[in-house]
Amino acid sequence: MQNIRNIAIIAHVDHGKTTLVDKILHSCAIFRDNQETGELILDNNDLERERGITIVSKNVSVKYKDVKINIIDTPGHADFGGEVERVLKMADGVLLLCDAFEGAMPQTRFVTQKALSLGLKPIVVVNKVDKENCRPEEVYEQIFELFFNLDATEEQLDFPVVYGSSKQGWMNTDWKTPTDNIFPLMDAILANIPPAPVFEGTLQMQITSLDYSSFVGRIAIGRVARGVIKENQPVSLVKRDGKVVKSRIKELYTFEGLGKVRVQEVGSGDICAVVGIEGFDIGDTIADFENPEQLEVIKIDEPTMNMLFTINNSPFFGKEGKFVTSQRLRERLYKETEKNLALKVVETESPDAYLVYGRGILHLSVLIETMRREGYELQVGQPQVIVKEIDGVKCEPVETLIVDVPGDVAGKVIELVTQRKGELLIMEPKGDLQHLEFEIPSRGIIGLRNNVLTATAGEAIMAHRFKAYEPWKGQIPGRLNGVLVSMEKGSSTAYSIDKLQDRGRFFVDPGAEVYEGQILGEHIRDNDLVINIVKGKQLTNMRASGTDDNTRIAPAIKFSLEEAMEYIQADEYIEVTPQSMRLRKIYLTENERKINAKRFAQ
Repeated sequence: MQNIRNIAIIAHVDHGKTTLVDKILHSCAIFRDNQETGELILDNNDLERERGITIVSKNVSVKYKDVKINIIDTPGHADFGGEVERVLKMADGVLLLCDAFEGAMPQTRFVTQKALSLGLKPIVVVNKVDKENCRPEEVYEQIFELFFNLDATEEQLDFPVVYGSSKQGWMNTDWKTPTDNIFPLMDAILANIPPAPVFEGTLQMQITSLDYSSFVGRIAIGRVARGVIKENQPVSLVKRDGKVVKSRIKELYTFEGLGKVRVQEVGSGDICAVVGIEGFDIGDTIADFENPEQLEVIKIDEPTMNMLFTINNSPFFGKEGKFVTSQRLRERLYKETEKNLALKVVETESPDAYLVYGRGILHLSVLIETMRREGYELQVGQPQVIVKEIDGVKCEPVETLIVDVPGDVAGKVIELVTQRKGELLIMEPKGDLQHLEFEIPSRGIIGLRNNVLTATAGEAIMAHRFKAYEPWKGQIPGRLNGVLVSMEKGSSTAYSIDKLQDRGRFFVDPGAEVYEGQILGEHIRDNDLVINIVKGKQLTNMRASGTDDNTRIAPAIKFSLEEAMEYIQADEYIEVTPQSMRLRKIYLTENERKINAKRFAQ
C-alpha cells in the first residue's frame, strides 16, 4: 500500500496559501525545466486571478521521498466557509499559514476552529518573514493562544512551527537563518501529519466536491473512507435524506501533479475522482452495492444574507446579454446550488424573481460576476440580513469586525462603527497601527467599508466573520445622501453634466446612454433629485459653439460590484449585464415612485 498524506492548507485571505502551493509544486519537480507556468498556478479562473483570492478549493498531489502528498488549497474568506468545511473532511492534517506581521486574523480563527473540531493535526507556517516590521515570535505566541481559546487538545497544542517566505521559496525551523528550499516544511509534513489510515471493509466514500467536464459530465470527488473502489464496480449512492440509488462506476482517477491519472482501483485514505454516477449531490455517500452504509452528512453553517435576483426589465434589456429570460436565470441559479452548498434559492410570488440566500456580500457578488461573464443579464436588489425569532425574541446575525488603522484616524473609525450599533471590545497598538475589535450587526457592515476607507484615506484593513445570532440592535442609519435620477432617455452631454456639477457627484461620463429612472450620481442633500443630463446647448446664429468656457468635468465615480451592492437602498436595483453595470430605481417614472414611496419607507 503506498504511503499517503492528505493535507489541507488553511489561512486568512491573502496570507500566501496559493503561492506556497506553487512553490511545493515547483520544488517537487512537477514541471519540466523549460515549462512556462506563471504565478498562482491553482487560481485558474479569471475571477480568482483578478481578485487575487481563491474561491473554489483545488486538489493537487506531489511525490516527496516516495510518499504521495495530496494537497487541498482552500479559500481564505469566511464567505466561502461552506467550501472550506467540506474539503477539510478529506484531510488528516492542516498547514495553518499565518502572515508574520498581521498574525491571526478573523478568517484564520474561523478555519482553524473548523479544523481543530474535526481533530486534524496542525502544522503552523509563519509566512512572509521577509516583510518589514514582521514579528514571528509574537505571532507564534498569538497562534498558541488562539489554539488554546479554541479548546485544542494537548496533542494539537504541541504543534510544530516552520518559518519562511513562500514568495522567496524558502522555509526553516529558525526564521533568522534563511535556506534555499522549502524541504524543511516537506519533512515536517512527513514527520507530523499521520499517514492516511487504511480501513478494511465494505466501500464508503463521501462526495465532498464536484468537477465538471464537457465530455463526461459531472465528476464526484472525495476521499475513500473505507474499503476499495474499483472501475466498473456496481455501487449504491446514499443521498443526504437516506434514499438509496443503484449506480455503476465508469471511470476512476487519482490526482497526480496538477492533473488526474486514470486507475483501476483506489484504496481507503486516498482522494479520487469518480465518473459515471448520475444525480449525486455534495454530502452523498458512495457505498457498497449490497449493504450500503451512510457516512455522517456534512453540516454547513446557515446563510446570513439574502438578495433578490430578477430578470432585466430596464429599457436597455437584451442589448448586451445572451441569456435574458427568467427560465435561463432559474436554471442557472439552481445549477449553482448543486456545487455551492452554502447557497439557497427560494422562489417568490413573481415568476421572474428569486431570493438567493448566501454567506455574505462577497459570496453573492462572486456568483453575480460569474453569471455576467457567462452572458447573463439580471438585476439584483439590496442585500438583506436574515432575521430569526429565537425563543420569541427577534434576533439578527452579529459579526466580529477587526480594523487595523493608523493611530491618528482610529477615532473616526470608532465613530463610524458605533453609529452603526457597533461595540468596541479591544483597542491595542500593533506595530505602527491601532488594532480595533468590534461586535457589530451584519446590517451595519453593509456599506461600512466605503465610509471607513474614505475616512482613513484608504489605509484601513478590515476583516469580519460571523459570530452568532443576537437580539435585534435597533435602527441603523442608511445612506445619508439622496441620488440624482435621470428624467429622460438619451445620450448624456458634457454641457449638462458641467452645469449640474454643483448638485452632486456623477457616476456616468459624457456620451453615456441613459434612461429615465437610472441613477446618475449622488445628490449633495438627503433627498432624491430628478435631473436632465441629455439636454444639449442651444446654438443660435448669435452664439458660436466655441466661445464659452470649455467644460471642466470631475471624473465619474466607478463602483465595483460589491461597492454598488453596499450603496443601493431598498427602492433601487443594480442592473448587471456582460458589458455594463447601472444603478436604477425600481420604479422608473417619478409618478410611480411617489405612488409607491410608502412601501420603502423605513
